[in-house]
Formats: sequence, structure tokens, C-alpha cells
Amino acid sequence: QVQLVESGGGLVQTGGSLRLSCVVSGRDISRISMGWFRQAPGKDREFVATINWTGGSTIYRDSVKGRFTISRDNAKNSAYLQMNNLNTEDTAVYYCATRSIGWGPGLSEWEDWGQGTQVTVSS
Repeated sequence: QVQLVESGGGLVQTGGSLRLSCVVSGRDISRISMGWFRQAPGKDREFVATINWTGGSTIYRDSVKGRFTISRDNAKNSAYLQMNNLNTEDTAVYYCATRSIGWGPGLSEWEDWGQGTQVTVSS
């Protein structure tokens, strides 16, 4: 059984930083893509950033480019999302996900999901 567990969320002021972690069990991530997604209250879930299995290719949504960095450590079966210069629009539950082929932003093609970690940015 594949399990993804996110951590690192919390309450931070505008301009602050957080680092999210996602640990995967039950599946070796060394040959699959990892992604971070978020869902704000009353809104659809949206992609934030994705990374391919080598870590050599990444995709970011425009609003987080230059502020967020996705990374992975295959030896630890983990992925990370470093979030800097946070603003109130980043407030959401953040989810990580795995995908066997490709690393595009379309939600329907991502296979396994974590339960999410809450990120709240106060003004």
C-alpha cells in the first residue's frame, strides 16, 4: 500500500518561509515523478510544482515561480517544497502526489496522494 505523508505546514506571516516534506512508503520513487498541489477553501485543487524522476526537469505555476523550489531525495524516498516570500494567496492545504509517466500539471494523471498539510499565511 502506497502512503504519502506531508509535513512542514503551519502559520507564517507574509514574507515568511516554510519547507514542506513528503515521505513516500510502499513505492520506490526513484523512477517516478513527484508533484505538489494545493487547495484553498472554496477553490479547486491546483498544481503548484512538479519534478521528474531525475530531478532534472521541473514545472511551476506562474504565481510561485521564483519563490518556490521543488526538490527530491530519492535515497530518502522524499520530495520537498521550499516556499519563500509567502503571501496570503498561498494559504491552502498542500498535497504531494506521485505519477509513473510524465510530470505535467494535469491533476487527473497523478496517481497517489497524501492527506495534505495546512499552510496559512497571515497579513
